[in-house]
Amino acid sequence: MDFRKRDNVSVDCVIFGLNDLGLNVLLRKRTLNMFDENYPVIDDWMITGGRVFISKTLEESANVIFEGITGYNEFNRTQFRTYGNPTRLKSDKDLLWVRSHGVKTQSMTIAYYFAQPIESIIVDEDQFKWFSIDALPELGFDHSKIIKDAHEDLKQKIMVEPIIFDLMPNKFTLNELQFAFESVLEIELDNRNFRKKVLKKIYIVPLNETKKGTAKKPSKLYVFSRDVYDKVSEKDFIVNV
Repeated sequence: MDFRKRDNVSVDCVIFGLNDLGLNVLLRKRTLNMFDENYPVIDDWMITGGRVFISKTLEESANVIFEGITGYNEFNRTQFRTYGNPTRLKSDKDLLWVRSHGVKTQSMTIAYYFAQPIESIIVDEDQFKWFSIDALPELGFDHSKIIKDAHEDLKQKIMVEPIIFDLMPNKFTLNELQFAFESVLEIELDNRNFRKKVLKKIYIVPLNETKKGTAKKPSKLYVFSRDVYDKVSEKDFIVNV
């Protein structure tokens, strides 16, 4: 393999995860202290990314980054936008960071997002942390915009593609599925209406199993069948909310 990298092309990966509190984004700590009053101290966060290997495609490069962080090699990725504005890097911190890493200040990045259940991802907690989509910390570069754009794209795609199930455990209740839609779309759904629409979808398959919790009555479990979904001749809204 050729380990050389392109010095002005990178991929950025927005990693979405869902937990009991809602939609989260996985961020990486960015720190740099030159111990010189002429240079700013960098202590903030960024989405993860890296320069593209000359010998790899963009998709392969994104996969390498995701798997290197999570150790997870079963995933779906979505490419949603390319960023190449020559004024992407504006702050002294951003300029210092790229120069300290030997990267050109004017570069193009191709952005992807991944959707996974949080419990399926194990990361180095000294370097990475999950943040609520509604409570992001200070971010470097133009990563606030990239996350916002990724979220907007996710909102659109979960309506017509089965990406929502990438955020879910293999077995889920209808309440958990409703919560996933509400968390991504940032809306409240009518429970009865939602259940009625979900139960019409033949690729959301009921199991002879229940999930025991704090409720008096255990909740029925379901799975998403990709095989059935792929055989549906006319694709419609996943759930028309």
